[in-house]
Amino acid sequence: MERRYNIVDRRIVEVQGVPALVNVFINPNESERKYLIDTLKLDDHTLNSALDPDELSRLEFEPEHLALIYKRPKSHTYQDQFLFRVTSAGAYLFKDQLVVIISEDLPLFDSSMLFRSQTPAYVMLRLLFRSSFHFLEHLKIISSISDDLQDKINRAMENRHLLNLFTLEKSLVYYLNSINSNNVVIERLKLNTSKIGFSLNEQELLDDTLIENNQCYRQAEIYSNILASLMDARASIVSNNINVLMKTLNIITIAIMVPTFIVSAFSMNVDIPLQRHPFAFWIIMGMALISVLGFIYSWRRMKW
Repeated sequence: MERRYNIVDRRIVEVQGVPALVNVFINPNESERKYLIDTLKLDDHTLNSALDPDELSRLEFEPEHLALIYKRPKSHTYQDQFLFRVTSAGAYLFKDQLVVIISEDLPLFDSSMLFRSQTPAYVMLRLLFRSSFHFLEHLKIISSISDDLQDKINRAMENRHLLNLFTLEKSLVYYLNSINSNNVVIERLKLNTSKIGFSLNEQELLDDTLIENNQCYRQAEIYSNILASLMDARASIVSNNINVLMKTLNIITIAIMVPTFIVSAFSMNVDIPLQRHPFAFWIIMGMALISVLGFIYSWRRMKW
């Protein structure tokens, strides 16, 4: 599926049937792939890299265009639960247009995004900036989920929430690798600004993107280190909660056993004291009650 965009009043809008500044191909079919390879001269390997979620970010200079493969967060769905995934995207910069290839229909542009320049290079850099911002948004969500899981672990008697936290930690590892991979590409773009021909506005946006991506990487690293360093402590909390529960059950069992022993002793089918006493039942019940009170007193005194 193909979508076309132009910049109108400093905002990017979708257009139909006219030459476009940005052409987005979403999981291109065979005819679209043939057009990209035969007409636009895209390399088949680079084209497949844009659709491969495991591909690393990279920058390649082709005779007629610049090929950029970068990482971006994948849209999170209910089926993913606590696993946040990443995907790849390809941006192919020509003199008069930008071709973007993605594997699924993802929001590439924010409606509030303003463009200071109407060049394909500026749009490409905005895509990189938007990717870093998207990572930051997901990191905030991961942090919120992590805090919620930690509260549940403090009261948990099972490993379900702990396993969910492990899944979040796995997601952060993917994010760290992807953000770092994007940082390498941004650094290479900065080293080749004169070769690519970036304008002053584009160089300023590239600097902002580099700063944003570095901040995103540091934030992801902090979250990952916190989760990893406290994982053993959280596992100990779950184990301790189970021990506390077992201790409480043992105390309840002992508290029940003491009066049960007294009542059972006076229920034997042999001659026993008080068996002919008119208040034998109430005496036995009183002894059982006294035994319970004595156990509670001992329990409190010994601070079990």
